[in-house]
Amino acid sequence: MKNLNVIKDELQNGIYDGKLKDVYVDEELVAYNRKRYVDALEKFEELFGDKEVELYSAPGRSEVCGNHTDHQNGHVLATSINLDAIAVAALADDGRVRLVSDDYPMIEMNIRDLEKKEEEKESTASLIRGVAAGLQKMGYSIGGFYAYVTSDVLMGAGLSSSAAFESLMGTIFSGLYNGMSVSSVDIAKAGQIAENEYFGKPCGLMDQMACSVGGLIYIDFKDKENPVIEQVPCDFEKNAYSLCIVDTKGSHADLTDDYAAIPEEMGRIAAFFGKKLLREVTSPEFFGNIAKLRENTDDRCLLRAMHFFTEQERVKEGVNALKKDDFTGFLDVIKRSGDSSAKLLQNIYSPKEPHVQNMTVALGASEYVLKDRGVCRVHGGGFAGTIQAFVENEAVEEYRTFMESIFGEGTCHVLKVRPYGGIKI
Repeated sequence: MKNLNVIKDELQNGIYDGKLKDVYVDEELVAYNRKRYVDALEKFEELFGDKEVELYSAPGRSEVCGNHTDHQNGHVLATSINLDAIAVAALADDGRVRLVSDDYPMIEMNIRDLEKKEEEKESTASLIRGVAAGLQKMGYSIGGFYAYVTSDVLMGAGLSSSAAFESLMGTIFSGLYNGMSVSSVDIAKAGQIAENEYFGKPCGLMDQMACSVGGLIYIDFKDKENPVIEQVPCDFEKNAYSLCIVDTKGSHADLTDDYAAIPEEMGRIAAFFGKKLLREVTSPEFFGNIAKLRENTDDRCLLRAMHFFTEQERVKEGVNALKKDDFTGFLDVIKRSGDSSAKLLQNIYSPKEPHVQNMTVALGASEYVLKDRGVCRVHGGGFAGTIQAFVENEAVEEYRTFMESIFGEGTCHVLKVRPYGGIKI
């Protein structure tokens, strides 16, 4: 640990510029992030005084392929991105967490009390307590801290701002109390415990894993306690493509039921075969029983399961294409993945509001302007929020201008793959 004013001086003198370039991948973002950390240090001092501190960062994520397959223990291709949540943190020896996130009121809690609180559900406090509970259950040390957190991971934009926060909390506990020895996988698992059990939102493990591990990663969740994780080589700059995320400004309010229906309906198909999850059912078993399934379930359950089985194959195709440096083949996989989400998974808009289809408009507009210069698909959980597009570099500005003419200035974000998950800066 160092005194916060020493770290601030070092930042301002450019000592950390190499590290910032390495983490954020883009030379043009060094000055921006240098100022973010300096401002965060000043805000921490204003809130908590002059202390010995450490700096932490955890990225947002972008799902690349494997839409809604992780909760069925499936295959996923995901990447961390160069937007993140950062924290200035200091030890507190009284067992209390005091945390301020941007301009929100201070959260204060006794971290020695890890019981679930009904009044904390769907709150930031529930995520902090849940991560602590998850890590303690795994045998790691936890304790109090002071922290100021700020994030440029877009909330409600499908980049997993909540998973970035959970990974950030896990990394703080790892750094302050475990000598950075907590594995990225365990931090992800603690984040899922926080989200599922304490916050009250059903989700798989993909978001937390992508934020915690970092880089472009293939994950096989067959054994969820010990997922297989593999870094996948991919050089977007070499292939002259950019990853664009378009925020369609759709509201995520009242969508919990829509998200929860997907694993529930896939589970009904698995139950037909006497299984808990679709991963336990073979593709030939499923496709060989479609007529019987239609008699015993409904068509949307059937279609969503059909998406699962075909998406599993697409993930493997995409990984193999990247390993062979076949970027054209990879783009074809992404396009087919998007088509399946729209037609089979049906998470492009909420059935509760069929007249509001921000994402469908964005996908149609993207296909119109890009033609053969890129591909697009739903991004993340769906129903509202963002789409993803892989766009030829020469077409990026035209694409950005067209999409922002529809959804507003600043809604098209050109991102890079960040090579790190949760880290101490």
